[in-house]
Amino acid sequence: MSPRRSSAVLVSAFSLAAMAFAPSAAAADEPTVRELMEKCDNGTDSCVFHPEGQPEYYTDEAHTVGDPVYNCTDGIQRSSVEWSDTTSQSNSVGMSMTTEAGFGKVFSIAYEQSYEHTWEESHTESQTTNVDTEPNQVGSVERAAQMQKVKGTYELHFEDKFYDHYIWYVPMEVTGPAPDPTSAVSQHVRDMTEEEISQCP
Repeated sequence: MSPRRSSAVLVSAFSLAAMAFAPSAAAADEPTVRELMEKCDNGTDSCVFHPEGQPEYYTDEAHTVGDPVYNCTDGIQRSSVEWSDTTSQSNSVGMSMTTEAGFGKVFSIAYEQSYEHTWEESHTESQTTNVDTEPNQVGSVERAAQMQKVKGTYELHFEDKFYDHYIWYVPMEVTGPAPDPTSAVSQHVRDMTEEEISQCP
């Protein structure tokens, strides 16, 4: 690679990084992240994703699943709450991605080669959870899914100059269900409001 071409690569990398995290400062003669990602494996000589370090595993925020149950009786009530909840992948550039084609497929291949796990676009968990409530209480079920975040950089090589450079780099974070998609499921109760009590049969 010639010194001139090498210099262009560095300019591309740093200018794009600035653009990706500060879109308002992007110059008119630079490609948008969307333009580059749409070219990945669809107009490039090569497009690869380089993961950085190990995935970051974390527990997502808890949210209510299924329908709440209302105890309008005079005694303790056990209710079965059936629920189904899906967690899906997302990325730091806000673009839709699929493991079947384009930059999503490039990511999933790199992920599997680096971490020896198959990347899941989404994971659905379904359960029936029992909730015990006292008279005039409302019961609900919450789920907090196990997730992972993968950081890395896309490297795109073009046969002909694209926006005056042969090589572009795009930093990206991709979030999705963890390889062991267990979740924390909990039951919660609270007192009914006066309005809710008035709606009891």
